[in-house]
Amino acid sequence: MTSIELRGVSAGYRDRWVVDQVSVAVPPGSWLAVIGPNGAGKSTLLKAVAGLARHTGEVLLDGRRADQLGVRERARLIGYAPQVPELPDGLTVTDYVLLGRTPHLGPLARESAADLDVVADVLARLDLSALAGRPLRTLSGGERQRAVLARVLAQQAGLLLLDEPTTGLDIGHAQALLELIDTLRLADGTTVVSTLHDLTLAGQYADQLVLVDAGRVVASGPPAQVLTADLVGRHYAAQVTVLSAPDGSPAVTPVRAARPAQQPRT
Repeated sequence: MTSIELRGVSAGYRDRWVVDQVSVAVPPGSWLAVIGPNGAGKSTLLKAVAGLARHTGEVLLDGRRADQLGVRERARLIGYAPQVPELPDGLTVTDYVLLGRTPHLGPLARESAADLDVVADVLARLDLSALAGRPLRTLSGGERQRAVLARVLAQQAGLLLLDEPTTGLDIGHAQALLELIDTLRLADGTTVVSTLHDLTLAGQYADQLVLVDAGRVVASGPPAQVLTADLVGRHYAAQVTVLSAPDGSPAVTPVRAARPAQQPRT
């Protein structure tokens, strides 16, 4: 298990900051979903935690400053899946998932039998064993998303950073992937920080939400506290109503603007 805490984190690229003074604490084994409109800075925030974006402030992993950790040690603690991952051409599923073992290998070392066992176990857990020898380019969208998750899980990191893991998936495949992430999280005690566009799914799976707009945290807390019609409507410039799903989680539903009544034809 890995806890994470952000203290006044600002992040951006070159001379432009897109995340401003974000502070949040995520207990070990819990799931935080970062939500917000397009361009709010969600992906940049995850990149800052992963050490891939310039930032100020403190990122603490189990109470230790992440910027004081070596690259290899940081990679052992954090598994990061970008929104649009690079899938190298010519690799099979097994080859790709084996890349997740890189932080555990010494210089010039090759994968051991133990590394291959880890990969085989991950492929089995994600129902990818039958696709182990398939080239990545031949996979469907849902299969590719599972392969990306498999590579991250092969790192055996205590913290997973997942940037829009359901991108390009239909509702059935999105639900299946999120259920899988949640099952693995509960089984392994892994901490999850993800960005999600679908607010209803975010409310169903995450323990805690952070709503970001223009790079700043404008609301945080349990899903029912953050997913209100007022907050969503104000920060997404949308008309919505919030219902209660059968499991008690908030379901955000768009409301169409009233149209003028049509005049009867004469």
